[in-house]
Amino acid sequence: MVARLLLRRLLQAVPLVLGVVVLNFVLIQLVPGSFLDVMTAEQQVTDPALIERLRVTYGMDKPVWQQLLHYIGAVAHLDLGYSYRHNLPVFDVIAAHLPATLILMLSSIAIAVLVGVTAGIVAAVKVNTWWDTLVSVAAVVCFAAPSFWFGIMLIVLFSVRLGWFPVGGMTTIGADLGPLGTALDILRHLVLPAVTLGLFYAATYARVMRASMLEVHRNDFVRTAYAKGLTRARVIVGHMVGNAILPVVTLLGLQIGALLGGSIVVEAVFSWPGIGGVLFDGVMSRNYPVVLGMLLLCSVFVVVANVVVDILYTRLDPRMAKEIR
Repeated sequence: MVARLLLRRLLQAVPLVLGVVVLNFVLIQLVPGSFLDVMTAEQQVTDPALIERLRVTYGMDKPVWQQLLHYIGAVAHLDLGYSYRHNLPVFDVIAAHLPATLILMLSSIAIAVLVGVTAGIVAAVKVNTWWDTLVSVAAVVCFAAPSFWFGIMLIVLFSVRLGWFPVGGMTTIGADLGPLGTALDILRHLVLPAVTLGLFYAATYARVMRASMLEVHRNDFVRTAYAKGLTRARVIVGHMVGNAILPVVTLLGLQIGALLGGSIVVEAVFSWPGIGGVLFDGVMSRNYPVVLGMLLLCSVFVVVANVVVDILYTRLDPRMAKEIR
């Protein structure tokens, strides 16, 4: 069943990704200016003959519809274009910076789910107590605080004042620590940016998990479990959490794109060498092949995340399997 569901969702994703490719290309074409204008303004290229030759080389002399068809065909062959800024194919540029972003995203997702779900469970179990109030206040603060401000405050406290963590970067420059030492060094650099990004989404998950736990607690099967003599801990862990976590899983799948966008801001604050800086430079320098490649990457992430969410639904609640199919 899982294989059939996976195949069905992947087939549905093909026209969706194609639509995203077309939409992104059209939006980029509507933006005024090109990288040739930037190069001319920076006086990197002033010869009109060379500018025209570059225009022909990058296919900018053709009608827009021909450029679109050529781009769709190139994407189908995993050719995302060429970055004049890096003097490399866009695919290589993304591949060089994507691992750092994936490490940050996966770490922040783990923190968000672990902290948010745990806090939501505690708030629901201790409803209308000071625990519930503490979780609610902390959730509001973490959600309302801008990510860049929250990251700067963590740097000031834990890096500048206490000296526990590095100010920024992904590794210690010039250090030869070996495989294990390098991994620990990356982990030490990762703590603050992952916490900054993770706590923002943990606030949302905590509120959703609290409301879902309180809703599940009123169901008949929970009262039946208590009537059978099960302890409160077994009822909560064995019966309530599995049903209450479904809205959190749904929300996580919908927020993958936003999570990737939020990582761009956090990467800038902590000088994390991910795709955020590359995307920002691509926008400022009109390096549109890089921008289109990044937008396509975000779209693929969202599609894959929602396929994973559908599969998780069938595991967490088998009753959903027929509806998902």
